[in-house]
Amino acid sequence: MKGSAAVALLLSVSQDAGAFRAASPFARSPAALHTKSSQLRAGFPFYTTNGAQEDGEEKKRVVVIGNGMVGQRFMENLLDLDTDKKCTISTFCEEPRAAYNRVKLTSYFETRDPSALSMTSEFDGEGRTPWYEENNVELLLNDKAVGIDTENKVIEGASGKKVDYDVAVFATGSYPFVPPIPGKQRPGVFVYRTIEDLENMLAYVKENNVQSAAVIGGGLLGLEAAKAVADMEVDSHIIEFAPILMCRQIDQGGHDALVGKIEDMGLKVHCGARTESFVGADGSTDDENMTPVSALRFSNEEWDDLPVQMVVVSAGIKPRDELARDTGIAIGERGGIVVDEQLKTNVDGVYAIGEIALYNNFIYGLIAPGYDMAGVCAKTVAADELGLDLDLADAPAFTGADLSTKLKLLGCDVASFGENQPRDDDPDVSNLVWNDPLGGIYRKLIFNKAGDKLRGGILVGDAGDYTKLHKLAMQGGELPENPAMLLAPPSAQGVVEEEVLSTDPNSQVCSCNDVTRGQIVDVINDLGVEKATLKEVKTCSKAGTGCGGCEPDVKTILSQELESLGGALSNNLCEHFQYSRPELMALVRTDPDPESVDSFEKILAKHGHGDGCEACKPAVGSILASMYNGIVLDDGRMALQDTNDRSLANMQRGGSYSVVPRVPGGEITPEQLVQMGETAKKYDLYSKITGGQRIDFFGAAKHDLPDIWEELGSVGLESGHAYGKALRTVKSCVGSTWCRYGVQDSVGFAIRVENRYKGIRSPHKMKSAVSGCVRECAEAQGKDFGMIATEHGYNLYVGGNGGVNPVHAQLFATDIDEDTVIQYLDRYIMYYILTADKLERTAPWQAKLPSGKNGGGPIEHLKEVIIEDSLGICDELDRRMQHLVDTYHDEWAEVVNDPERRAKFKQFVNTDEKQEREEMIEFIDQRGQKRPTNWPADGEAQTNWQLDDTDIFARSEKSWVTVGKTSQFAPNVGSTILYGESQLAIFNNEMRGEWYCTQNMCPHKQAFVLSQGIIGDADGVAKVACPLHKKQFGLADGQQLDGDLSLITFPVKIEGDDVLVELPSEAEVNAILGTSGLRVQSGCMDITGTPLEADILAGVQNTTVAVL
Repeated sequence: MKGSAAVALLLSVSQDAGAFRAASPFARSPAALHTKSSQLRAGFPFYTTNGAQEDGEEKKRVVVIGNGMVGQRFMENLLDLDTDKKCTISTFCEEPRAAYNRVKLTSYFETRDPSALSMTSEFDGEGRTPWYEENNVELLLNDKAVGIDTENKVIEGASGKKVDYDVAVFATGSYPFVPPIPGKQRPGVFVYRTIEDLENMLAYVKENNVQSAAVIGGGLLGLEAAKAVADMEVDSHIIEFAPILMCRQIDQGGHDALVGKIEDMGLKVHCGARTESFVGADGSTDDENMTPVSALRFSNEEWDDLPVQMVVVSAGIKPRDELARDTGIAIGERGGIVVDEQLKTNVDGVYAIGEIALYNNFIYGLIAPGYDMAGVCAKTVAADELGLDLDLADAPAFTGADLSTKLKLLGCDVASFGENQPRDDDPDVSNLVWNDPLGGIYRKLIFNKAGDKLRGGILVGDAGDYTKLHKLAMQGGELPENPAMLLAPPSAQGVVEEEVLSTDPNSQVCSCNDVTRGQIVDVINDLGVEKATLKEVKTCSKAGTGCGGCEPDVKTILSQELESLGGALSNNLCEHFQYSRPELMALVRTDPDPESVDSFEKILAKHGHGDGCEACKPAVGSILASMYNGIVLDDGRMALQDTNDRSLANMQRGGSYSVVPRVPGGEITPEQLVQMGETAKKYDLYSKITGGQRIDFFGAAKHDLPDIWEELGSVGLESGHAYGKALRTVKSCVGSTWCRYGVQDSVGFAIRVENRYKGIRSPHKMKSAVSGCVRECAEAQGKDFGMIATEHGYNLYVGGNGGVNPVHAQLFATDIDEDTVIQYLDRYIMYYILTADKLERTAPWQAKLPSGKNGGGPIEHLKEVIIEDSLGICDELDRRMQHLVDTYHDEWAEVVNDPERRAKFKQFVNTDEKQEREEMIEFIDQRGQKRPTNWPADGEAQTNWQLDDTDIFARSEKSWVTVGKTSQFAPNVGSTILYGESQLAIFNNEMRGEWYCTQNMCPHKQAFVLSQGIIGDADGVAKVACPLHKKQFGLADGQQLDGDLSLITFPVKIEGDDVLVELPSEAEVNAILGTSGLRVQSGCMDITGTPLEADILAGVQNTTVAVL
């Protein structure tokens, strides 16, 4: 090899492993130019045969077939029991990554990061996590077990690898049952089971412009699949053979309530459907044709074909028992490996757990029973196979499981417990039913005839008291004298706070992992006050790591126990302020010298330390806006604003922005509509109606925003705070001005309300609505505050939220006039602003308030404060709200009309040249409009970009380049410069008197946005937080503080008022950081640019020598 192109080659022999490891450090990814450490590892030490020795003692080999959630739990349990290291473990894993949480599969869309679902820790580039090597577990990744010889005790993988075993544990789980419907072979027909299934669906949706999809199955898995489809922004149809959804868990009443909730979200439900075939695009309906699916055909009379371009089958599961067949292992008549109470099969040394195990002729398809089996099996193997003395009073046994469950399906609480569907001929049954079709709540409690025992129940729409009811049904307990007292949902009782948790140490908190309160308390005590964080408690106790439903309870227990230990669960803003938001707000609000706390720097000096960060700066910025209400871009406040507030618009994928003009009450003129259309057409903006009766324009470049605002402003349209922690919109129906049912002018009142509260910053976003009659078309009861017209005025509701955890607003006052509504709202909103925590919406804030004097809950407390002035603060609330109203700024017009402010939206400090949005990310056509191409999933090409060496220009000849004047770079924020065709970010950290220069592209998603991030420090290290996903990077060395990515950095110096950066030639920098080479696109990425840049790139790479 030539000296300049020498590549270090590691070839080492591991004496422990008897295995070679070899790798080249320059196996380049075309997207990342990076070789991760995991790529340098060919494997880790493992044993493929029995008889391994340690201290002269022979170890038993346990082979786990399947590395899903239950198999993983079994291994963890066995390792915890095997303190004497009497066994070694191997596990076959046919997927490309180690165990992950399938229960939370739909949450994958929140991050597209498989590591967020990992059962152990973050995945490396090979799909492994450190847990396996740390515990000496042989992980046979991408290797499906295809054969087992139970006589010679050998298991063979698809790779050809053979592994001897002493104990074999089947944890192969199940596969989706696909009914024998003609056409199931077609492109566009998928199952829902793995991350790869989701990725394949996403790719198919993108490549085939899928508009509508059908989900076959209306059970638990089917509804989860329907949510996944809906998250892909595809119209979703749920197709169920049975007459109701979730027929094993709920009844007709529960079905009706659930369907109402689902259809409110835009999904469509078809029950009693007899699917006859999946029809191809050519009209074929056979089992062989491979044209893509285009419709469902039904055998139901008078049912038309349902046009769909994708089908997801989630109609149940079948145990994956094919490996065990013809081996002598007993198989059930309808599948599954037959096991006894110890999870043993009829073959010596072979066990089965999870969805493959058939116990008492029943397959358990929930995770909690699977974990129970894993625990019993681990104890049995430890005692019977390894000879460990576990000091157990009784032999471990699995004797069945409680199938009660509480889930949130498509945003709706669904729970069932105990005997939720007793036989029709059961004589000892009395039912109580709560059916609220308007609120979408259905509850059925099943008692014995005497009414002194709760046998079971069904809860849909409000399951806030599930824990209490479940315990009463399963463990018994004294019922109220009138059992009907249990029937009303908590929301109807004016109770929205969390249930009071049992203090019994034996009470179960986490049903997935069978963790009791006592076990959680023990973990907290072992960790101590300093180390007992929520993350550590979950990791050590396993509570909250299954479905996640018990996490609020775990947090409550942690808070209670820390308080008893003399500590507290910190709700401090961050490391820079030892105060919560309400505490810091109180300090600022009551300071006798307001001028001493009228800026971030003053508040930090008086009440905090360090530089601040992306957590405290926006919070303090919001406090300053609530107290003083200055223009957010002036006097250094721009440095405090989060991603969207800094640009007065909503940053979208790829770094472009969306603009949502404010249309108070939803009332708009034809002239305004025409101007909107002309502006959208001029700037080629993707246009969409929002859920709040507004029009959203996507794809605006930041430097075009002032021009767009100016054009919209010409017809009286200001932009709106659709991006901010502020009032978003006030929806309305047409009310009495048009509707024959309307009793008040809901549009006029909505306009008045929106114009009064627009621009007011708050702890979290606020939404409102005004309905013109009790038909409630504007959905006012689902808003932070909402008004419903009556013959005598309005009923006022407060504390409602939509979103992930919907909360019904509570009735505050009835039949009040508009002026009284405004007075009460002034006080309610200001009380919320002054006392709520950071990023806390009105519903959870309201739920935490003390109860009223008459015991009526937080709503009564609010009435006492706001109407009766029980705290003596109404004058202050009125005065502060009026100040905010009187000092309202049209922030967008302030930018348009002021050259200095307008200059802050210039793309590059050092040139008038522009790089358009299409140069940074590919825009594709979709239904006649343009949108950015889909981001690849984390770990794929064009994500997690990184060089082998961040000092790649170490051998380059450099010079000091003047990039602008110091006055051009705003203090304590980032600004962008253009060097050749490369974007660089300059950070003027005035608080430290330091300057930094990095690439402007965040390597996570290759978006050119870093200069828009908030700068601050973490433990004294100067950093910037990417505005898209808050990835943290050190400004001095470019290293990611919360991961393994990095930035290229360049030295900066100041000479007089000139800012200079030490840079290699433009061609060299362009070869690595040129925008055209890093542009995200749907095809392969071009990383070479011009032929000259390709040559330079090759030379730069070849001068790098990896030392391993």
